[in-house]
Amino acid sequence: MGLGRTLEFLSEMFGGGEGHGYDRRRKRRQMRTVELKVSMDCEGCERKVKNALSHMKGVRSVDINRKQQKVTVVGYAEESKVLKKARSTGKKVEIWPYVPYSQVSQPYVAGTYDKRAPAGYVRRAEPGYSQVSRQHDQLTDMFNDENANSCSVM
Repeated sequence: MGLGRTLEFLSEMFGGGEGHGYDRRRKRRQMRTVELKVSMDCEGCERKVKNALSHMKGVRSVDINRKQQKVTVVGYAEESKVLKKARSTGKKVEIWPYVPYSQVSQPYVAGTYDKRAPAGYVRRAEPGYSQVSRQHDQLTDMFNDENANSCSVM
């Protein structure tokens, strides 16, 4: 137990610091990985984005893949702040919208397959087949005998 933790323990034990509006326990920030899609055309664009993001407080590493137009930021910085800082470079920036094929149950369903996605990736989306089946269910329920609002033509 370090000196800081010992002092914190003793102050809590003897009631010191309570009622003063000061909480000695600070929330520990989690290490995060933020993936962004940034339109970059040349090494200058890449360097501009890397410099902007690497100088942020809490950022540990910035990895850029210009071919996929993917920027991976690892550190304690919040996703919204990283996104805002990346947009300040003047580039088109969005949260990385793709996931690997292996994480999607139906990769070729409308809404998930994107031919602009990098090899081995599909667009991040909830299963698209559920939207199609909902439309299908609505059409079949239109003529269902159990539906009070169904078509009475039949």
